[in-house]
Amino acid sequence: MQHLEGLVCECVWWLPSDKQGKRPAKPKEYSTYRLLIPLLLFTTILMRDDLIDTRGQIQSGDLTAARAMETSIALAGSRACAGAFRSTSFETARQTTEAPGVASRPLAGLAVSVKDLFDVAHEVTAAGSVVLADRPPAIEDCPAVARLRQAGAALIGRTHMVEFAFSGVGTNPHFGTPANVCDPDTPRIPGGSSSGAAVSVASGAAFIGLGSDTGGSIRIPAALNGIVGFKSTAHRVPTAGAIPLSTTLDTVCAMTRTVRDAIVAHEVLAARTVVRSQAPLTGYRLAVPQTVMLDSLDPLVAAAFQRAMQRLREGGATLVDVPLDTLRDLAGLQATGGFSAAESYAWHHDLLAQRADGYDPRVRTRIERGANMKAWEYLELVRERREWIARVESALGGFDAALSPTVPLIAPPIASVAPADGRDPAADALRDAEFFRVNALLLRNTSVVNMLDGCAISIPCQAPGELPAGLMIWQGTDRDDTVLNIALQAEAVLR
Repeated sequence: MQHLEGLVCECVWWLPSDKQGKRPAKPKEYSTYRLLIPLLLFTTILMRDDLIDTRGQIQSGDLTAARAMETSIALAGSRACAGAFRSTSFETARQTTEAPGVASRPLAGLAVSVKDLFDVAHEVTAAGSVVLADRPPAIEDCPAVARLRQAGAALIGRTHMVEFAFSGVGTNPHFGTPANVCDPDTPRIPGGSSSGAAVSVASGAAFIGLGSDTGGSIRIPAALNGIVGFKSTAHRVPTAGAIPLSTTLDTVCAMTRTVRDAIVAHEVLAARTVVRSQAPLTGYRLAVPQTVMLDSLDPLVAAAFQRAMQRLREGGATLVDVPLDTLRDLAGLQATGGFSAAESYAWHHDLLAQRADGYDPRVRTRIERGANMKAWEYLELVRERREWIARVESALGGFDAALSPTVPLIAPPIASVAPADGRDPAADALRDAEFFRVNALLLRNTSVVNMLDGCAISIPCQAPGELPAGLMIWQGTDRDDTVLNIALQAEAVLR
């Protein structure tokens, strides 16, 4: 597998091999296509089959789970995946592929990565921090990991993350920042907080990247890496055994390379079956909110979003521009720091008193905002959120879902937001300011859905040769199946 070293893996949609749109025949496991992508300055992109195709090959006898695992392990060690994993468990994963009956399970012994936020039996859950490095190993798998194992997942390793999941940028001063897979020349942010999970999936090392989404930590890195990220309604998957950021907003969910794989991952994690719809795009009425969500778009994102809207209209969907002015109320609701600040401070209070100097200063600053929130302010936030949800749901009542850019910008260079290194205080201050500006923009659109207690999926909408941009399809509580069914249709149109 040495020939895989250094390849940059999938960051665009599957491309047709000819003008009729037919794909070339693919060898088992993966295929390599020659593409002309001047922007990215490389011509060979590894296009690995998704989970469902690979599982089908295993179950038909055309491929073994062991062989698929060797490809995943090789990709995990490739330059494209550098820095994604905090630790690996390749031998255990290999053993899983040989377990009796694994091929008949939903995940068929295929590679899954786990964010360093979740308990895995006999492993330390450090949440991307040095202050938890000496805590005892977990006694048992958290429910999400247990469900993945039961479904036949082969866990290949723990992925790096933003410390305590408190940023959408993806940087970590303790362990480094894995670079976005889609630009081999300029190291760009992966997005966060599930940074390593995104890189593990985008590089082809993992078929599923288990992560969490409190304000966008699945959808942001999915959008920036050109993959799929589905945030289910929060109550769908147990959060036990995961270090909390916000007990109100935390959602356990995953990233994949296709929407149909996202459905498989959701069905396993939520222990439920998604109700499939055969309705075509012509059967859907979709809102396009004009307030907040379209502000300050990078020109590349704006062009990709408008192109996606046009293709969806051509595909038969009914798109309606709506003001949704109530989105402007969110800034006032969260003026004191919101749920994440208050609830994370409650968890970190004692640890900060003992080990504050060990925290990422950018993360500590955000957590410590929660110390200033008064009890009446928190209770008022709970009430105001409930009323805000009712207003948004009323405005979207006549629509199957809403459409927005997942994030308003493409991934900026890591160097522009890198953690302070102490060599030049003025430069450190500039990077800190840019970090907080970028972080606020990245979280702006995605956090709307978390406050709505809703569900959303990010799917790629960039053209071949462009850096990734995401289309977010979203709705309110328990509309997961509708969002996923629309995403299946939209994905086919946008390829």
